[in-house]
Amino acid sequence: MTIEVTNTSGQLVPATEMTSLMTHAMNALELNPECDLNIAFVEDDYMTELHIKWMDEPGTTDVLSFPMDMPEEPGEAVTLGDIVISPVVAAAQALNQGHSTEHEIYILATHGLLHIIGYDHADKVEEKVMFDLQEKIVTEWEKRS
Repeated sequence: MTIEVTNTSGQLVPATEMTSLMTHAMNALELNPECDLNIAFVEDDYMTELHIKWMDEPGTTDVLSFPMDMPEEPGEAVTLGDIVISPVVAAAQALNQGHSTEHEIYILATHGLLHIIGYDHADKVEEKVMFDLQEKIVTEWEKRS
């Protein structure tokens, strides 16, 4: 398994913890541990560019997911894709939510992984399923760490 983490944001981020969290999340989601995943922490200006280019929406955002391959069979090793996170937006959201920036980044990374494998939150039912699952994965990981 290759989980590559890059940080060009100029912010301090929990890069080391990302590997542990994503390993836990991939196991919890029954993904092959040989799957590849990239996580990039970027400057907010660059996140704004990506948001406009790929989502056709103005302004910045917290996390974007770029899926590559979906396992066609359970346990297949594939390149899952890329998760891009804005630590500046994460910090602002953490302040509003009353928890640490690190916790917000963990939630966003897990949220990004769930999007990559097909979860969405287009309606209230899907949102509840996805948000409950991301919280469960992060909470379980934090208890083990």
